[in-house]
Amino acid sequence: TCSCCERFVQAPLPSRPIERGRPGPGLLAHVLVSKYADHLPLYRQSQIFDREGLDLDRSTLADWVGKTTALLEPLADAIGRHVLSAEAIFADDTPISMLAPGTGKTQTARLWTYARDERPWGSTVPPATWYRFSGDRKGQHPKDHLARYRGWMHADGYAGFEDLYRSGAIREVACMAHVRRKFVDIHRSQGSPIAEEAIGRIAQLYAVEKEARGSPPDRRAELRHAHAAPVFDDLERWLAMQLTTISGKSPLASAIRYALTRMERLRPYLDHGILELDNNAAERGMRPIALGRKNYLFVGSEAGGKAGAIAYTLIETAKLNAVDPHAWLADTIARIPDYKITKVDDLLPWKWRG
Repeated sequence: TCSCCERFVQAPLPSRPIERGRPGPGLLAHVLVSKYADHLPLYRQSQIFDREGLDLDRSTLADWVGKTTALLEPLADAIGRHVLSAEAIFADDTPISMLAPGTGKTQTARLWTYARDERPWGSTVPPATWYRFSGDRKGQHPKDHLARYRGWMHADGYAGFEDLYRSGAIREVACMAHVRRKFVDIHRSQGSPIAEEAIGRIAQLYAVEKEARGSPPDRRAELRHAHAAPVFDDLERWLAMQLTTISGKSPLASAIRYALTRMERLRPYLDHGILELDNNAAERGMRPIALGRKNYLFVGSEAGGKAGAIAYTLIETAKLNAVDPHAWLADTIARIPDYKITKVDDLLPWKWRG
């Protein structure tokens, strides 16, 4: 009752996540997590709901996904800002099929990931992964994504990144895992002793990284100077020498040339303890995409691709911070409709207390 007039009053109800919609926060979180964490396509979710006596068409679920991710987009943007405030990030992309409008066929679109993970050098800054969608792989997309970024970027040899490096705003760090993978493939197919020795020498570099993991940046740089730099230098010289003893047109020669080119751009990791020997942080961020792609096969539109990028950003970042994505999303979806946009950072997964 009102203390002034002693009448019964009713507080206004909180806003619903979807205006005039029937689903509550828990159901919306369930649909998102089922698709983007458990890799259940919407048509299969619809079938499961039907067995439970709920008539929820795939198109209805798709509409919920679109509206819920639009509601949560400010949070994904906040995660993006957090990632791009790092001194060093990890970047990668992967293909994903998208229905081409009016053709009934699919075209190859891309999902890009930009990751921040400072745990290897003992930082307590929360790790995060930011995903972006594009209809193709043109270099303009990462230029747009990273327009305000200044710092180091671990990446593969994608030519579309070259303009970013030429500007000087972003400094490249190559990936030893890509180098190693080429030698592994050759050793498996040909049994090459040169490839086998290259793999063994690279393993010595990773042994140093195992010892350095969790140490402060200065200590990591000291360990690398003392133990990794001699191995790295010897590997470069040895690879160059092997190149003179084999056919220049062989797959092994191609792998060696690739290694020598990439190692030149990997050398900064020896001097900077905040850098890594590989780009595995970004590649780990692509694993859920690969799993999902096997199940839902394609996205229906650019809007669907954008919704997926938002959902992956939220769910994978929650998982990186050991936060249950369903519990966090259900609570956040309930709160965000009435939340001040200027305080949206308070809803980030690493600040959540379930």
